[in-house]
Amino acid sequence: MTDFLPIPQIRPQNAPPAKGPDNKDQMIRQTAQKLEATFIAEMLKSAGFGEQDNSFSGSAGEDHFASFQREALAEQMVKVGGIGLAEAFYKSMTETDNGTR
Repeated sequence: MTDFLPIPQIRPQNAPPAKGPDNKDQMIRQTAQKLEATFIAEMLKSAGFGEQDNSFSGSAGEDHFASFQREALAEQMVKVGGIGLAEAFYKSMTETDNGTR
């Protein structure tokens, strides 16, 4: 018998948005998560993730496919908690001058 790693439940991407004021919060949270994923992808690029230096590297499309891999990895990292930037972005986007929305 093979033991498998648990896979967390992920809400479907095409699920209908919630109605009412929570929809705005949900949109802000998704935007914050996209910002965090973009930041993580750029950090992975700066760290050299996805670059190859071997006999199979050097094709014209290699950089494009490496960027897809970095973006997908960054999105998955954010879905499982990320590095905490999404929450900071969310708080920043929802705060007003008097501390309420």
